[in-house]
Amino acid sequence: MSEQSWLERLRGGFRKTSDRLGDNLTGLFTKSALDENTLDEIEEALIASDLGPSTAAKVRTRLANERFERGLTEAGVREIVAEELAKILAPVAKPLEIDAFPRPQVILVVGVNGSGKTTTIAKLANLFLEQDYGVLLAAGDTFRAAAIGQLKIWAERIGVPIITGPERGDPSAVVFDGVKKATAEGIDVLIVDTAGRLQNKKELMDELAKIRRVLGRLNPEAPHNVVLVLDATTGQNALSQIEVFKEVSGVTGVVMTKLDGTARGGVLVAAAEQYGLPIHAIGVGERIDDLRPFDPNQVARAIAGAGE
Repeated sequence: MSEQSWLERLRGGFRKTSDRLGDNLTGLFTKSALDENTLDEIEEALIASDLGPSTAAKVRTRLANERFERGLTEAGVREIVAEELAKILAPVAKPLEIDAFPRPQVILVVGVNGSGKTTTIAKLANLFLEQDYGVLLAAGDTFRAAAIGQLKIWAERIGVPIITGPERGDPSAVVFDGVKKATAEGIDVLIVDTAGRLQNKKELMDELAKIRRVLGRLNPEAPHNVVLVLDATTGQNALSQIEVFKEVSGVTGVVMTKLDGTARGGVLVAAAEQYGLPIHAIGVGERIDDLRPFDPNQVARAIAGAGE
């Protein structure tokens, strides 16, 4: 995908938020100078646009402290919103670096069923292949036959090996075989799918703890990453998922998926502010190359609808 095409899809992914921002700002810029009432109205418009009270307050303070000799336009507010969002997002923009030694680097991927977890694993694998890393997949979500089958299809499609086990088999046995194979064959990255069942939190926690124990016996540093896949269309519910998966799996970073026209992109900002977890990548569609490293400036301008 070309860079221009990617940027167009990224902006499309945040269209709902940027359009709502425009709707809420309409009619507020009729005065040559900003007074307290106008600042209040702008702050309320930002909150109503899903950007949250904290971000809205920062933008209001910025507007109050700056001089606008020719008045302020909607485009001007969008630029300021973009700059403030970028300040919030920049500290958490951290790509997944493959730096483990000895190899392999073990990446556990967690998330609720339906979040796009299995597809994201394939996209991550493709991203690493483009960087010339050797990749092995492990189908550790043995609770669902569909998850195993889907991951096998993706592995064949992108041309990477995969370790599987029987349905309802022991996930830690699959992980054990994956580490042994990756170590023996000098593979750089082992990406492990895990169960996404939150109905029984303790059961999931026990399962992940067992995987960690098995990994620890093979490599004390593993898992090197625990990546949470979040579905952007779930809005604020994504924040509660962060809370739960931090507890059950020790999340170290986030990938945000499904940033299409139905997404409420403000959740990215809220996640960055509340949890400070690294955001590794974002996905804007279903194609294999729709996952890209997280660029805070691009995303901030897309959310704000700045410079269109």
